[in-house]
Amino acid sequence: MQFQENLRSLIRWAAVLIVCAAFLVAPIVSLAAPVDRSDADLSSIAPSSNSAVRPDTNNIPSEKVTQFVNVYLQVVALIERREGELQATETESESLRIQRDIETAAIALIETAGLTRQEYLQLLSLANVDPEFGEQVATLIQETAS
Repeated sequence: MQFQENLRSLIRWAAVLIVCAAFLVAPIVSLAAPVDRSDADLSSIAPSSNSAVRPDTNNIPSEKVTQFVNVYLQVVALIERREGELQATETESESLRIQRDIETAAIALIETAGLTRQEYLQLLSLANVDPEFGEQVATLIQETAS
C-alpha cells in the first residue's frame, strides 16, 4: 500500500514538472482540444470542461498505455539526471536554458515513443485524476520498472 502511495506521489511530482516544462515555451493546449485524427483518437477520453462525467478510460488502447508508461519512465529518468544541474544554476537565464533543454529532450522522447505531446499530457492528466486508470498506470510502472 505504501509503495502505491509513493508511486502516485512520484506520478504527481513528475506531472507537475513535465507540465511546467512542456509549457514553458509553448502555449497551453487544452486537454479537451481535438486530437489530430492521424494519431490514435484520445479525444474521447480527454476531460471535458463542459462535463463533470469521468472520461471513459476503457477505450484507451493498451498499446497507448504501454507506450505512455515506457516514455513516462524515460522522462522521469531524464528529469532525475538533470535535476542536480538545474538546482545548481546561479541565474534565472541559466535555469530557463536547462528547463528548455529538458523540455526538448522530453518531447523528443515522447515523439520517439510514438505519442504526441498532447496524448502524453492527456494520459498523464488522467493518471492523476482517474483513480482506476491511475492504479492501472501505477501497476504497469511498477511491473515495467522491475
